[in-house]
Amino acid sequence: MSGKLKEVRERITSVNKTQQITKAMKMVAAAKLRRAQQAIQKMRPYADKQQQMLINILSNLDGNASTSFGVEREVNKVCLVVVTSNRGLCGAFNTNVIKAAKAKLQGEYADVLAAGNLTVLPIGKKGAEFFRKHTTATIIDDYVALFDDLSFDNVAQVSKRLMAAFENNEFDKIEVSYGKFVNVVTQEATVAQFLPVEKIEIEEEEGAKKTKADYIFEPDQDSLLNYLIPSILQTQFQKYVLDTHASEHGARMTAMDNATENAEELRRELKIAYNKARQEAITKEISEIVGGAAALEGA
Repeated sequence: MSGKLKEVRERITSVNKTQQITKAMKMVAAAKLRRAQQAIQKMRPYADKQQQMLINILSNLDGNASTSFGVEREVNKVCLVVVTSNRGLCGAFNTNVIKAAKAKLQGEYADVLAAGNLTVLPIGKKGAEFFRKHTTATIIDDYVALFDDLSFDNVAQVSKRLMAAFENNEFDKIEVSYGKFVNVVTQEATVAQFLPVEKIEIEEEEGAKKTKADYIFEPDQDSLLNYLIPSILQTQFQKYVLDTHASEHGARMTAMDNATENAEELRRELKIAYNKARQEAITKEISEIVGGAAALEGA
């Protein structure tokens, strides 16, 4: 019985140490989450408004715009950017982002992958490790460590390279699989089209001609669009990365909170088991003493 008590005591000690670690990791994740959440919440309204403006401009200008970023071509060559975290211990966050990307590879782009014209650009170690082992697609691993520096200029290197590749017809379509930050407990694995810029259909009333919005450009249309469109696309790509960054810390904080609660529940169960075993041992000892005393009296 003493061996059983010792084993339970050791398990309780082990669970206590684990609980201390998960509590500390939760606090660290919470501190990092506050900064990451503030960054994405400040950027998202600006980036969304810019994206809406870009879509509206390109949809209304149609063929009158000189930019190539809105040109839709036959999809023969595809680049899929997969944004995951560098570290684990964040629940199913990375798995969900990878699943969303994998569904695209095996579904919509299965023929492109079979033809050897699909490229995966992973950002974050978890995505890079997975696709190196589980896909025949071409891997561009130049930006795996991008999360070490999330400054706008550093992230813009990736978006600039993607934009140049699209303009040079290296890719006909570029999509990004990332974790969209909704709140601390909710992160959505999302696949968004980066290039070409998606357009909206201008609705046509029955019996009336389709009309376009009349934009006035200063100094001139080409100069403004050549500066504005790359800038908006860089901001949009920065939003994908910051969204994933905040989602990672939110998922890790939730995972560590759940782990702490599970450890507390396990500790309570072990305490009950320990007290029960201890009570059994005491009862057995008392029974032996009483039995010995009765034997002596009978002698």
